[in-house]
Amino acid sequence: MDEINRWADIDEDLSKEISKRFHAYHDYIQLRLICKQWSLKLPKIPDGNKIPWLLLPDETVKNHWYEDEEIYHLMQLAAADDETLDTCALEEKDIYHVMLPEMQSYTKFIRGSAHGWLIVQSISDGTMQMLNPFTHRSLDLPPVSTLPTIIDYQPDNHGNEYTLWDFRDIRSTLDRDRVHRFQVEKVIINLSPEHDIENFMAVVIFGPNQRLAFYKPGNMRWEEFPTRDKWFEDVIFFQEKIYAINNVGQLYEFDTKTRAGLKGGIHETRPPPEIPRGPHTPKYLIGCANGSLLMLVRHVGPPLGRKSKEYETSKFDIYELKRNRKQWSTLDNLGNYILVIGFNSSVQIPAPFLSKGNQIWFTDNQIELKSSFYDPVAQDIGIFDLDHGSFQRVLLEVKFFCSPVWLLSS
Repeated sequence: MDEINRWADIDEDLSKEISKRFHAYHDYIQLRLICKQWSLKLPKIPDGNKIPWLLLPDETVKNHWYEDEEIYHLMQLAAADDETLDTCALEEKDIYHVMLPEMQSYTKFIRGSAHGWLIVQSISDGTMQMLNPFTHRSLDLPPVSTLPTIIDYQPDNHGNEYTLWDFRDIRSTLDRDRVHRFQVEKVIINLSPEHDIENFMAVVIFGPNQRLAFYKPGNMRWEEFPTRDKWFEDVIFFQEKIYAINNVGQLYEFDTKTRAGLKGGIHETRPPPEIPRGPHTPKYLIGCANGSLLMLVRHVGPPLGRKSKEYETSKFDIYELKRNRKQWSTLDNLGNYILVIGFNSSVQIPAPFLSKGNQIWFTDNQIELKSSFYDPVAQDIGIFDLDHGSFQRVLLEVKFFCSPVWLLSS
């Protein structure tokens, strides 16, 4: 008993430092089971372990109609072997399960992930909510009906619930499900609201023309950015500013610390002259530890040699904008870093233990390219290795109602 008490009374900072040395989740679980006090002190997901979790909704229909709770699966690619990555099922080793009663993937889907939180949107009523899947804490965001493109919402006017500005900026009416499913492209947050609610901020890419709006606590609606420019494809918080990129590779910069509120617009740096354009070349922004910005161009198209209606990634182009420079340059090596992209906030992370750097980890956020509105579909998930120019596809044959996302701790 004295031996157990010595473990129970260990300094909390020391126990957290020990937990950082556990890189596989099944080992971390055993660490939390040493005694009751350790189980209470240590979080369900290790704070010091920056390996992204791949959050996978259940691929079958059975849970969507008959059960009150939704099964989600957690997978760490850095700890999974090739056999796990190539599996066609979700019952393999190194895949763990979490029950999320707040989520029903047929009626709710994820449009963002950052700082340990998911941004969840409901198809049925258009509500938007932040959810921490481990603590089950939540925070409401303004609903879809408060986006700047929405003129009026009449939930009882079945089939024509929404009056809004369409992609031509013409007043139009649309049904509820279509608006709720396609009006929100992606949502990012600057920090965990549990840490600093006063400075918390969320940004959304929204509408048929992919414009920008933001939310701060106390606001009842999404507020449009000081530019009405269109076709934004990614947006990030970086060094106390907001950076966005549009479909032609034009960079935008906004300052959040001015007395007059959000200010900014087109950055003086011009797009690279050779950059591809179009819906099959989405672009992502990543802020780097050295102060540089990266623009990642993802080439998406029908898979070569396979008959499929779905799309998959064929290659990536990387451009770097170094600090205090005014011109993009091409980049072909990420060093000991990994880029993580999808519905999550696009980030750069050091290569985790048991993994290697110079890779891009990606999930599927190309909602407009999906062939199905209600049926589960295959997802474009995998790892691109820049050293060899090769792809490792993940769960290639599994179909999902809700697109899997990366879940990164704060």
